[in-house]
Amino acid sequence: MPEIETTERFEQDFLRLPPELQNNVLKALRLLAENPRHLSLQTKPIQGARGLYEALIDRSYRMTYQRLPNDVLLLRAAGKHDETLKNL
Repeated sequence: MPEIETTERFEQDFLRLPPELQNNVLKALRLLAENPRHLSLQTKPIQGARGLYEALIDRSYRMTYQRLPNDVLLLRAAGKHDETLKNL
């Protein structure tokens, strides 16, 4: 099971989300910790950003993370799909 770490940006993004989306993030994080390839996360590599991945929070929101050595996932950002991916 991977270890989850967060960046300051991810923490700030999380706090800006409405409570219902924060709950969705927490659920996604539990799934990510259990299995980064869980089908409901729809995890995929971000084109043009080597080593970065996006995962589904809900239909409009995504989170991004980086795979680090020693089975560590570094959460980088969370927010609306397009905004989150353009500010890598």
